[in-house]
Amino acid sequence: MKLLRVHIISAKTCGGLLDGLDLRLRSPLSGYSGFDPLCLIGPNGAGKSQFLQVLAEIFQSVFHKCISEEERVEGNPDLQFELEYLIQPENEQLPVRVRISRKASGKNRPTLFIELRDEEAYEWIECKLNAPKTHALLPRKVVGYTSGDNETLSLPFLLSRSGYAKDVTESALHDPKPVPDTRLMLIDYGTHLEVLVANLLLGDASQWDFLLQDAKLQNLHSFRCIIQLAHSAAPNNPKKSKSNNRQREVLLTQELQNYLDWLKRCATCYTYEDRTKTYTFDYWINEQTREGFRIFWKNALDDLYSSFHKFAMLNDLVLPKKTRDRFQKDTKSRRFASRLPEPQDEDKVFRFERVMFTAQRTGKEVDYVSLSDGEHQLGQILGTFCMLSSPNVLFLLDEPESHFNPLWRVKFISRILDLPTKNGDRRESSKATEQDCLLTTHSPFVPSDMHRDQVFIFSKNEEGKIEVQNPNIETFGTTFDTIIEECFNVRPPMSQVPLDEIKELMQSENPEDIRAGMQQLGDSVEKAFLADRLRQLINRDGV
Repeated sequence: MKLLRVHIISAKTCGGLLDGLDLRLRSPLSGYSGFDPLCLIGPNGAGKSQFLQVLAEIFQSVFHKCISEEERVEGNPDLQFELEYLIQPENEQLPVRVRISRKASGKNRPTLFIELRDEEAYEWIECKLNAPKTHALLPRKVVGYTSGDNETLSLPFLLSRSGYAKDVTESALHDPKPVPDTRLMLIDYGTHLEVLVANLLLGDASQWDFLLQDAKLQNLHSFRCIIQLAHSAAPNNPKKSKSNNRQREVLLTQELQNYLDWLKRCATCYTYEDRTKTYTFDYWINEQTREGFRIFWKNALDDLYSSFHKFAMLNDLVLPKKTRDRFQKDTKSRRFASRLPEPQDEDKVFRFERVMFTAQRTGKEVDYVSLSDGEHQLGQILGTFCMLSSPNVLFLLDEPESHFNPLWRVKFISRILDLPTKNGDRRESSKATEQDCLLTTHSPFVPSDMHRDQVFIFSKNEEGKIEVQNPNIETFGTTFDTIIEECFNVRPPMSQVPLDEIKELMQSENPEDIRAGMQQLGDSVEKAFLADRLRQLINRDGV
């Protein structure tokens, strides 16, 4: 999948901040080969995260209209847009060009259209929204990532998650059919262990080494998984006898009951506490443990992670009803003061505990919680790309390197290109080719890995509207100082305190003051200007 153009006609998101934005991301003639992520850069408040949010809302609306059994709700039904992208449906030899639009006509509500480009006749052909062939033109997954607690990007994903949890409750009560997974998938700090554990259980040795080498860890040693079904805030079961005063509980579909049984069968040991209906599974990791997981989860990473994720989405059910109702109300009114909160660990339906690793050098056990935020984030991002290697996945990553040190930021894009799932063919793997990735950043490190037509500078004009343009310079291989100057208008790229001192020294008429001040400064062009100023004063005064 490759996004070509996004035209946001009208969106209540952010008070219409992005209304009218028509952004051409790629040319239709740019081809379909190579992994070429796009970078959105610019100052805070310039609309980068909101742009990713609207993209997620666009696809949420499309999924809801076309495949309502997978995407049960939408958060922005009045959103008007036009979107174009290339995609290669399964079993097709060549990619096709798709246009999706939803525009209002008079007083009528916006109407959704999906069209396929006939390149021979040079015309667009309308597709039936409920046709399987049309569904094959849509991305398999839209994966959102955010490391923040108040990021707008997460909101459509949280709404999707709450719809899934509600359907599980209804299905467990009335309908034995499996509940289809959502196509919107949120990877955040609350779900990072699902990603890592799935990779380290069912990936291969090259992936394990790749994910753990920066943290100087050798392998996954052991972990605990807890599933707690009884909770006072869980939905009421109308079938329960009134004489039964036991605590409310989260009901599981047959699909989730099967996963629960599989986790039990793979466990090294487990306990069950009847009062709270809590299962505690402990796993000591060796080849036999991994083989057990492979037997039940045939499709390895995707299926195992999906099982973990489906249990984790049930955590929404143990939030207080007032909290859930408030979130639904705020979503409909587009009032986003905060995201849906996470339950406390002890109240969660599903959680990991005591995740332990083996250190490379000492062989000692290392607790996951002792690792840094940067180590957590690196394993999470790389693990997500390792796991979701199927084609036609769209990644929307909001500041994925925010906790990295400068060295890790320099190597970030290179690490993604070198992932074992990319088959070692940088930029040319079929798996990477059939995925697309948009990421935001506030640093110059990522743009230096990309050509200027892959970098989009977001800014806000005097009227408060968003403007987007490519850099005026070639960013690929450009120094960080130059990118900071071009993308953030920081001239020179220096902190304000020493810059103010240099300005003051440049106005001084006292050579000794300038000479003393220069001794406190590091090397820079501005220091060279000061040296020139000092020579001028010495020549003038003969000092």
